[in-house]
Amino acid sequence: MRVFVTGASGWIGSAVVPELLDAGHQVVGLARSDTSAAALTTAGAEVVRGTVDDLDVLRDAAAASDGVIHLAFKHDIAFGGDFRGAAEADRRAVEAFGDALAGTGRPFVIASGAAGLAAGRVATERDMPAIDGSPSSVRAATSLATLELASRGIRSSVVRLSTCHGEGDNGFVTTLVGIARTKGASGYIGDGANRWPVVHRLDAARLFRLAVEKAPAGSVLHAVAEEGIAVRDIAEVIGRRLGVPVVSVAPEGAAAHFSWLADFLGLDAPASHALTGELLDWRPTRPGLLEDLEKGHYFDAPGVA
Repeated sequence: MRVFVTGASGWIGSAVVPELLDAGHQVVGLARSDTSAAALTTAGAEVVRGTVDDLDVLRDAAAASDGVIHLAFKHDIAFGGDFRGAAEADRRAVEAFGDALAGTGRPFVIASGAAGLAAGRVATERDMPAIDGSPSSVRAATSLATLELASRGIRSSVVRLSTCHGEGDNGFVTTLVGIARTKGASGYIGDGANRWPVVHRLDAARLFRLAVEKAPAGSVLHAVAEEGIAVRDIAEVIGRRLGVPVVSVAPEGAAAHFSWLADFLGLDAPASHALTGELLDWRPTRPGLLEDLEKGHYFDAPGVA
């Protein structure tokens, strides 16, 4: 297959591209900079220059491909205070892909999130996000719109990512390490019993490849390796590795201590991949989060706070 990938040079994308190439697929990656273009060329992919705002570029690249994996998201503006703006740009990109692929039967796979689906229980692929008008629900609505593309003759699927970890991580786990280093204490909120679902990025990359190859139209897939790791357990490993105390942070002080990460750190959002495993025979094989933390690469250089 000739697969067009947005976000191809990002942390997840840079794992998806070799996963596809190793499976014998041809990859065309979207690159918005010379650095990204060079990285994709070195990896063995073709390059299309542009951004997720270049809708004509997206349509043309999708029309010339046998399938699309959409990973790009404006994380820079999303976590800079304009999540709605990032989510609305993502929706426009998805609509452009829908127009290009309608009636072709070709696969279209997007990345979404696995958090906040089911309060008080383990979320499954059958759970659907609430659409309440909040900025985060704008992105959730896009995932539902992607599933509805199945009615337009597109083999669409949504891969819900849990917290990804692995070497090169510059996301949630690295940020948590950086905060602990800066504050001189590794913290969790309240009793820390709330759970994060997690997945190694290489396991997630394999799921994206399986999705574009064979996921049925309208599929929801969970890139979740471990249903839920207690945040307190994560904090304890970080504290021991950094040699700093492990402390509970009161909920009312969480924003001051953890900044933007507080909203995510306090979630209790366990999720299952049982249905995904049955559907695509996806079995995570990479190290779990706590084992990955023990490898030491998260502590080799100062993290981002």
